[in-house]
Amino acid sequence: MATYNREEEEKIEGIKAWWIKYGTIITIVLATMVATIGATQVWKYYQQLQAQQAADLYALLKQVQETGDSEKINDAAYLLTEGYPSSGYAPRAALIAAKASVDAGDLQNAKQQLQWILDHAKEPEIRDLARLRLSGILLDENNYSEALRHLNSEHLDSFSGLYADLKGDVLLASGNKEEARLSYQAAIDKLNKNNNYFNIVQMKLDALGESE
Repeated sequence: MATYNREEEEKIEGIKAWWIKYGTIITIVLATMVATIGATQVWKYYQQLQAQQAADLYALLKQVQETGDSEKINDAAYLLTEGYPSSGYAPRAALIAAKASVDAGDLQNAKQQLQWILDHAKEPEIRDLARLRLSGILLDENNYSEALRHLNSEHLDSFSGLYADLKGDVLLASGNKEEARLSYQAAIDKLNKNNNYFNIVQMKLDALGESE
């Protein structure tokens, strides 16, 4: 029994010596782990809260959109683009605000909203759509070179038909009939023949007549 006690005492003394040597380091490491885990949980909660608030604001924006009041729509969109710019709702809010501004004749604000999307949106589909709409506004303003610059930017293949069609419109408006013809043909090659939009582009191409 005495031998057993001595063995236990030796183990205890060994543990004490080990703790004196390494205990402080272990305590720091454990405290750091606890703090990190706590911070992670807080960050997750914060992100969830941000996402919910952004979703609530977007739902409010959709309600305001029904009023057709451009000023109110832009105010609601501003809350999302400024308060929650990294959320997926922000660029969608900017699209809604841009359309409302176009309908109200405020092309300058519409361009600003669309440019915000190009600068901040993470989803390529949203950026491609914004660039397409911005190019349409630039066409209406007779700013052909800037419209073409956007339309010549890299974009998803699913947008190629739409980009080529609008590029044809810009080229035709600027007097480049033959280049417009090539662009309309490129659009036709990309568009689904069963889509009504295909027929519209085909009519544009037919209206140009035979190539000179």
